[in-house]
Amino acid sequence: MKKLFLLLLLFQFSIVGIAQDKLTVFFDFDRYDLNEIALKKLANWTVASPQVEVIKVYGFCDWKGSNSYNDSLSIKRVNAVVAFMKEHQIKVNSGYDVRGFGEDFEQSKIQSENRKVIIEYQDKPVEVKKEPLSALHQKINTAAKGDMITLDNLYFFNMSPRLLPRSKPILYDLLCAMQENPNLKIEIQGHICCQIKGDIYNLSTSRARAIYNFLVSQRINRKRLSYIGYGTTRPIHPIPEQTEQQENENRRVEILIKDK
Repeated sequence: MKKLFLLLLLFQFSIVGIAQDKLTVFFDFDRYDLNEIALKKLANWTVASPQVEVIKVYGFCDWKGSNSYNDSLSIKRVNAVVAFMKEHQIKVNSGYDVRGFGEDFEQSKIQSENRKVIIEYQDKPVEVKKEPLSALHQKINTAAKGDMITLDNLYFFNMSPRLLPRSKPILYDLLCAMQENPNLKIEIQGHICCQIKGDIYNLSTSRARAIYNFLVSQRINRKRLSYIGYGTTRPIHPIPEQTEQQENENRRVEILIKDK
């Protein structure tokens, strides 16, 4: 079951070309530096496979620690492996895919097996098929300064700023748009529903800040970002809402295009 899950996970982006191979290196608990075993494995691989081209590097963590901490740790592990490959002149495809899955994957019962980086590579260069832009990415690309865009399919735990794992696709869509538009500056705006007396727990600000923190953790310059919570002061529908759909539409996170 574990092998099937990883195969499905690594097939998210289509690549035109020949069959691909994988190499897995493991990390010590709560560390992202390459240990002696990982260094030896990578060194042997570089000697045995000098003509390879890397197309994917995915990082993983065990379940210990917070979700955001593990997301950051998995990216640091990826960066450590990428740095090794560049130092040893391993060819990395210009369109290679980097992902930090943190703890959000089917975990092995053996915790040491979850602390890893998977490198996917091939023996010959291939043409990377560019994926079509997501709906959010297209909206951002065509937006003008002052436009407001709602981040659809963004989910939080109840009465919490903590993001549910199924929110990751829209987060990475936003991240990609920020990476490909280096002059883009946004304000992240949080809104809640239902509370007649306002944002009692300051939840709208906390949720907007969660999106801000995610982008910063992925190396988006803080100067390009700001966040604010509006509570229930800017509802789409009057409060109290009449239907669950109205509640869902009031409970939202939006981005304001401040500069492009």
